[in-house]
Amino acid sequence: MSIAQKIAYFQEQLQATNCRLVAVSKTQPTEALLEAYEAGQRLFGENKVQEMTAKQENLPADIEWHLIGHLQTNKVKYIAPFVHTIQSVDSLKLLQEIDKQAGKNNRVINCLLQLYIAEEETKFGLSPEEARAILHSAEYNAMQHISITGVMGIATNTTAKIQLTKEFRFLKSTFLDLKKEFFAQTEAFKEISMGMSSDYQLAIAEGSTMIRVGSSIFGARNYNI
Repeated sequence: MSIAQKIAYFQEQLQATNCRLVAVSKTQPTEALLEAYEAGQRLFGENKVQEMTAKQENLPADIEWHLIGHLQTNKVKYIAPFVHTIQSVDSLKLLQEIDKQAGKNNRVINCLLQLYIAEEETKFGLSPEEARAILHSAEYNAMQHISITGVMGIATNTTAKIQLTKEFRFLKSTFLDLKKEFFAQTEAFKEISMGMSSDYQLAIAEGSTMIRVGSSIFGARNYNI
């Protein structure tokens, strides 16, 4: 199937759900993104700041860019003028820098709190307790240029459905707890970003509102570019 056909396939699968598709375009050429765009895709996820900024300059202005990879504070300034959502917020320090750079650009940037749900030490993320500490902090409550719109999690790299289901349920449960405690009156706090090419169907079943799909749309990644 072509990229356009794959986009159509996913859009059809998601039609009856409350879930949107984030096309993960890391390492993919601009031409591949354009094909997906022309098939109606508007949400694109990138892992690296340099790659995202280069593509943003050469692609249509109505693309909704999501930064989904680990983000260093010194690189926030490069995406602050245009990024729609930063899904990988894993510290108060990073959130403060996003707020600062968004303010310089007279913008409000959407942010997801990345929670640690996997049984892998290589993954980044906050514990529920760390997330609560951020949300209780005076520093967070003074911010004016960020909007926390939900949570994100990266599951263990496994084919074990029981394990994946447990991790997705944990993320959904944490989302509901945070919603009740901090965002009960905040309509914008509604996103649960979980699920990728190999496990998105399980994630949707457990309440995902955004799946991050790359290889199932664009094919294998070329890490040599």
